Amino acid sequence: MESEQLFHRGYYRNSYNSITSASSDEELLDGAGVIMDFQTSEDDNLLDGDTAVGTHYTMTNGGSINSSTHLLDLLDEPIPGVGTYDDFHTIDWVREKCKDRERHRRINSKKKESAWEMTKSLYDAWSGWLVVTLTGLASGALAGLIDIAADWMTDLKEGICLSALWYNHEQCCWGSNETTFEERDKCPQWKTWAELIIGQAEGPGSYIMNYIMYIFWALSFAFLAVSLVKVFAPYACGSGIPEIKTILSGFIIRGYLGKWTLMIKTITLVLAVASGLSLGKEGPLVHVACCCGNIFSYLFPKYSTNEAKKREVLSAASAAGVSVAFGAPIGGVLFSLEEVSYYFPLKTLWRSFFAALVAAFVLRSINPFGNSRLVLFYVEYHTPWYLFELFPFILLGVFGGLWGAFFIRANIAWCRRRKSTRFGKYPVLEVIIVAAITAVIAFPNPYTRLNTSELIKELFTDCGPLESSSLCDYRNDMNASKIVDDIPDRPAGVGVYSAIWQLCLALIFKIIMTVFTFGIKVPSGLFIPSMAIGAIAGRIVGIAVEQLAYYHHDWFIFKEWCEVGADCITPGLYAMVGAAACLGGVTRMTVSLVVIVFELTGGLEYIVPLMAAVMTSKWVGDAFGREGIYEAHIRLNGYPFLDAKEEFTHTTLAADVMRPRRNDPPLAVLTQDNMTVDDIENMINETSYNGFPVIMSKESQRLVGFALRRDLTIAIESARKKQEGIVGSSRVCFAQHTPSLPAESPRPLKLRSILDMSPFTVTDHTPMEIVVDIFRKLGLRQCLVTHNGIVLGIITKKNILEHLEQLKQHVDPLTPPWHYNKKRYPPSYGPDGKPRPRFNNVQLNLVDEEREETEEEVHLLNSTTL
Repeated sequence: MESEQLFHRGYYRNSYNSITSASSDEELLDGAGVIMDFQTSEDDNLLDGDTAVGTHYTMTNGGSINSSTHLLDLLDEPIPGVGTYDDFHTIDWVREKCKDRERHRRINSKKKESAWEMTKSLYDAWSGWLVVTLTGLASGALAGLIDIAADWMTDLKEGICLSALWYNHEQCCWGSNETTFEERDKCPQWKTWAELIIGQAEGPGSYIMNYIMYIFWALSFAFLAVSLVKVFAPYACGSGIPEIKTILSGFIIRGYLGKWTLMIKTITLVLAVASGLSLGKEGPLVHVACCCGNIFSYLFPKYSTNEAKKREVLSAASAAGVSVAFGAPIGGVLFSLEEVSYYFPLKTLWRSFFAALVAAFVLRSINPFGNSRLVLFYVEYHTPWYLFELFPFILLGVFGGLWGAFFIRANIAWCRRRKSTRFGKYPVLEVIIVAAITAVIAFPNPYTRLNTSELIKELFTDCGPLESSSLCDYRNDMNASKIVDDIPDRPAGVGVYSAIWQLCLALIFKIIMTVFTFGIKVPSGLFIPSMAIGAIAGRIVGIAVEQLAYYHHDWFIFKEWCEVGADCITPGLYAMVGAAACLGGVTRMTVSLVVIVFELTGGLEYIVPLMAAVMTSKWVGDAFGREGIYEAHIRLNGYPFLDAKEEFTHTTLAADVMRPRRNDPPLAVLTQDNMTVDDIENMINETSYNGFPVIMSKESQRLVGFALRRDLTIAIESARKKQEGIVGSSRVCFAQHTPSLPAESPRPLKLRSILDMSPFTVTDHTPMEIVVDIFRKLGLRQCLVTHNGIVLGIITKKNILEHLEQLKQHVDPLTPPWHYNKKRYPPSYGPDGKPRPRFNNVQLNLVDEEREETEEEVHLLNSTTL
């Protein structure tokens, strides 16, 4: 009799090799390649997929924290493959923790035996600090390389430095003696493409030629980026943060943090940023840093053999990634804690802090921006903020929340449409189209033509006597001898009004293009585009408030602070607050975002306005939906992620969710001492379940333990090879003592060593709120449901995700859903290992013992309300 599958089976796609050999671009580039869609009838549903019989799967056993039986302790020798995980499976946090504790005890017990053992003990103790040091060094170096290369290639779209080809525009003119103050970006050494090709520096011909070359380079960079991703590293596309969050929660995605992904993402990130697409490099830098942490963790056995310990390194690596992305070491640690990490013990906090420190130090040593700062847009404001400004700051927070809610819904809708239509099968064409539209529209507007980081820098910068931007084109009657700090508010000039119109057009352009750009198959971050949108809106609001205060300084709200000739409004501050509000609205970050913004701008005095705007944007965004953009993409891609921020407020019980349900076939179970090797092998071949509860007998049904499918297969194969007398009729014994057998009986096979003697159990009346908390906080894969010690069923992570999805869709969780009934057909593969034919989603050529059960299931399916 079949029972409900215990664990996720749909993730398996023959690992990375099947992705690289996919027949379509969508299969090739879509990462896991699946969507958690509970309204589809395809068999490769992520949380409810069929599995080829005979395929070995690794799953986690719900071992107790106080378990006295360890998997490897009772084996004569370790069996290769035991304790590892297959692709697209979730690790067992409790099991990994027990393994690490046992390893630590073993090392401590031997360290006094010899000097060599003491040295090994010290090496093990310091390996955590060594791996985060290497991760910080590599992250800082790669970030500096990416920054330098991206700046050079961005300027390559406009021209080239003849005196030194490796100089960007700014560096090319540093040593020139012919640069004027008004035209500081023009020097004889720097040549535009129009000057090189047609010999004209001004005029319509020059403009058209520069326009054509700008589009040509943008398309070339975008095409090269998507081609490299497609051919060499499909996982290098996107931001990477949704997948990092899922991996840190315990999910296995082989190759996502590998060396090929690291190399291709580093190269294509430079190309994507240089192409002028509405994306940033900050999110992908977190992915790059985590790749470094994953690669270096394999140098240390403490981390290479334990998936839970490896995730501590990845948490520290994500902090280092944000540290070099924004020049914010403290913000990076808080980002790792608040946004991405699933398990964050105190020692991981210290190591994350150290990794962020090392990465920031390396980046500061490289000095990629030439300003002795970690970020390009470091600013310092000299004017304090006033109480009446809280109102426009809160308005910017409202705008940020509305923008975040709109972006999440629009982007998810577009990404879902991309996956469900033919357009998604041509990612290269999509990237080319988006890049072409972006380049054609961006070039005429000087604010969209700028690199996004340069745009944010200009919007953040306060106007002083040394600024020549049109944003600072005020009617100036001040004495030239006055210092910067004393510049009063002034009436706006023609250049300011012209800049406002251009910024309004840039705002509309950025909003639309960011929706369609985030999610295309090139490395694409969301931090910088969101900050740019907020900075544009904030600068416009700042100028409006500044002019209002200048012309109406006698109003009661301005009268106390904004006297004639006083400098009371700083438009750059509004840009900073708007940037934080928009980024908070999209990601729903709070504490870490405020710290990041004041670190990257140096605006320590302006924490209160930042907090007010960020909190307002979160409240407004949460009114439309509590999911941030990363959680929305996790759900779209169907990753098995239980969000700790999501509250469970329903009153269902464990008996309502467990499998099997009423009128379902009973659980497939093993007995502790009256099954043969053939019986177990037949059960493994005829089912696709990843594990089986072990009971005392069919009559008592009392729980003894839990055995994994993979461990059973490996143990039986190993016993046939290494132990004499093990045949198909050999009795399999999970008990401590072998029962008495007739003298002519073959040698019994003892498998107690692979049995988890203390699986997690709950009673059938346990509230699901408690069960969900147990799964979240302990990282369980499954939990057995008992009544007075008798096994009734099982709850898996898949069951909980399905249950939460049903509750969101207001479906009665007690009604068997269609995807549950669908999977109760016989396996897609017969006992001979060959796929069974299908007709109208019903398998044909059933063996006799399956036919009667299947007719009942078809009746159940027909009676289910969809």
